[in-house]
Amino acid sequence: MTDSIMSKAATMEIPINSNGDTGSLQEDDSLEQAAKLQWSLDEKVGSSRDTRVMVSGPNLNETNIVSGGYGGTVEGIIPTSSITGNRDGSNMHHSSSSSSSMAAEQTTRGVAVEKLEYMKKWGFNTYKCTKQMISERFGRGSRTVDLEMEAQIEVLRDTKRKYENVLRLARALTNHFYNMVQTQHALGDTFADLSQKSPELRDEFGYNAETQKLLCKNGETLLGAINFFVSSINTLVNKTMEDTLTTIKMYENARLEFDAYRSDLDELNMGPRDAVTMARIDAAQQQYHVHREKYERLRSDVTIKLKFLEENKVKVMHKQLLLFHNAISAYFAGNQQQLEQTLKQFNIKLKPPGAEQPSWLEEQ
Repeated sequence: MTDSIMSKAATMEIPINSNGDTGSLQEDDSLEQAAKLQWSLDEKVGSSRDTRVMVSGPNLNETNIVSGGYGGTVEGIIPTSSITGNRDGSNMHHSSSSSSSMAAEQTTRGVAVEKLEYMKKWGFNTYKCTKQMISERFGRGSRTVDLEMEAQIEVLRDTKRKYENVLRLARALTNHFYNMVQTQHALGDTFADLSQKSPELRDEFGYNAETQKLLCKNGETLLGAINFFVSSINTLVNKTMEDTLTTIKMYENARLEFDAYRSDLDELNMGPRDAVTMARIDAAQQQYHVHREKYERLRSDVTIKLKFLEENKVKVMHKQLLLFHNAISAYFAGNQQQLEQTLKQFNIKLKPPGAEQPSWLEEQ
């Protein structure tokens, strides 16, 4: 009601005369009455508004924007909670991103510290082992010697070299014999073709064609036996023996590390016995015991592998040498039945006649 009265008062026309003075109209009284009425209403409402303001205080969550114009007022309310919420969300996002970046930085720093510590230990250990190796070569350092095991290791290395030579020669024999069988096969086909085109020599060409085909068949059977022999020797040399030699290399490295830390402990024990030296002696003794256990464990592994390797070598070579002898003897004796019986004895299966025979390189 108050707003309508004020709107009416604001929209009343006030006539102005030619001298610029307002004329005396009847609306003056109505304006004065409206002003008095407005004042009385403000007096009544003011007391209750003051009380509400004293009790609850101003509402900071809302902002009133009043735009006045001709004909009244227009109020728009913008809640400030949305502004505060956006501000809090941006702060939370910034804090979460900063915490994640800090966590990533700490992780990267931890990895770098671990790598640095690993490189430090590796460099220290390499220095000690290199020093021990040089001392042994120049005869100034002592080394742990196991004469029996070193003799067995040397025999194994010599045996591996000899078996590698056998493997190389067997592969060469396979390659040459494969070429001979292919030549016999082509020669047999040529004889068979000539027997059809030369009536006067049909029987002679036919006999030779049959002989070459029989030799070719027996040669393929012998190739199967030789390929099996080569495959078994290759497994023994390049897998079984190589695995044992890998363990031997680990054993020799452990022996070198053990001697390096043993020499370091001996040097510390020969020096002065102050507080700093005693702490270093305790640390050296711990490293000495650790590398001693590693050395003894690998020595035991090498002993076991050498034993099983010898047993496996005897078993494999007994079978393969018997196969090689029987197959070669039956082939050059022309005993096809014995040759086939040899392959059955060792469970060797040949490819079908139409299948292409692979070279010894493809067998590996």
